[in-house]
Amino acid sequence: MPVRRYDSAVVDVAPLGQPLKFEFSGKVAKNRFYKASMAEDLASWSVENFEERGIPTKELIELYRIWGENEWGIIATGNIDIEFDMLDLVGDGIITPECPFSGPRFEAFQEMAKVSKANGSLIVAQVTHPGRQLAARIRKDTISASAIQHPPKNGAEYARPREATKEDIARVIDGFAHAAEYLDKAGFDGIQLHGAHGYLIAQFLSELSNQRTDEYGGSISSRLRLVSEIAREVKRRVRPDFIVGIKVNSVEFQEKGIKPAEARIMCETFQELEFDYVELSGGNHEEIGYGSKKETTLKREAYFLEFVRDIVPHLSRTKKFLTGGFRTTAAMVDALAILDGIGIARPAAQEPRLARDILSGKVTSAIRPVDGIVNDVMLSANTAGSQMAQIVRGQEPFDLSDEKAVESYKADLGTHFQKFAAANGSLEFHGFPELSSPNITSHPYGVPY
Repeated sequence: MPVRRYDSAVVDVAPLGQPLKFEFSGKVAKNRFYKASMAEDLASWSVENFEERGIPTKELIELYRIWGENEWGIIATGNIDIEFDMLDLVGDGIITPECPFSGPRFEAFQEMAKVSKANGSLIVAQVTHPGRQLAARIRKDTISASAIQHPPKNGAEYARPREATKEDIARVIDGFAHAAEYLDKAGFDGIQLHGAHGYLIAQFLSELSNQRTDEYGGSISSRLRLVSEIAREVKRRVRPDFIVGIKVNSVEFQEKGIKPAEARIMCETFQELEFDYVELSGGNHEEIGYGSKKETTLKREAYFLEFVRDIVPHLSRTKKFLTGGFRTTAAMVDALAILDGIGIARPAAQEPRLARDILSGKVTSAIRPVDGIVNDVMLSANTAGSQMAQIVRGQEPFDLSDEKAVESYKADLGTHFQKFAAANGSLEFHGFPELSSPNITSHPYGVPY
């Protein structure tokens, strides 16, 4: 069966191939494609030995080598956490303030940067702290802007947070800054502060989760204080040409979140802090925001473009990227009227060669998954994780437009969830579903369906 793709109007894709210079660092991306962050679960893991957690493995490095050879202007990593036991997911990369600028961990990050950049891409690390989104199975307690526990979601229980003390905040600032310095020395081109998707920085930014009465709570200027202090300390420790970006959320720009009227203050602050770029995305663990069925959203294609229109007028020197929903070259080129770059995540797991194939004229859109995948966040996130695992095993990612392949995968996902339940919270069990059908595991990487 032929691969199904989204229909796209015929457009000149030359704008997508234009270089992009960042004003503050001076770094230049070779094109406008931004491979956005995804959870890979390919770093090392040990239940007992914290020092053996979060080191890039040969599989993770291979994944970035493949993206690096496929014409992505910027490659953003999955989450790199700043604590060994406060992490987004088992299998994340980890850099804590105790990690030295030498040794096996440092050398692995060096190799990861080297292979990503071998063909001219820039590599930017997404650095994060989960705050109240820490899974209770990893650790029972955590910190947040305020002591407001995250409600259970999809069967997951979250750690109980306490309001972060000044000492906790100092540790967080040091964690982000040390990670930035570490990655700079390892050869990365920059970092992105994860201020979206309900993680710790977003918890400070949003009134929904920040009810503090000290200098870190209240007005938007006060809620931005943590971001400001992190950014200044990062800038103090890294070279002038090191990119510093930030990801922010659309869901937080709602009632009890960051109000649209506050967007101007936030954007002015980002430029004063000399953020090279802002990646605009959406959703958190409570309300993901992806896959909206609004007719205007479906026509618009990029899920959060309405949100972006409120923000971009206030960003002139800081570049703007948007991640979420781009699938056709027509929509990508059209969006460059208000954006500087196009963020693509899950299609880059299905098609690591997508940026190259679009720029060469080989394709005009991404593969179109069968109905029901895009709007099912759990299913689509797991398919991307399994596809990335296929890539590093030398397999072509299974075709999400093939109904038989998807049905086979759903059966594997069901088996995976059963094993997860049987593990009863054990941290030994992690990862994405293993594929059982020879039809989707025997296709060599690089040979399209």
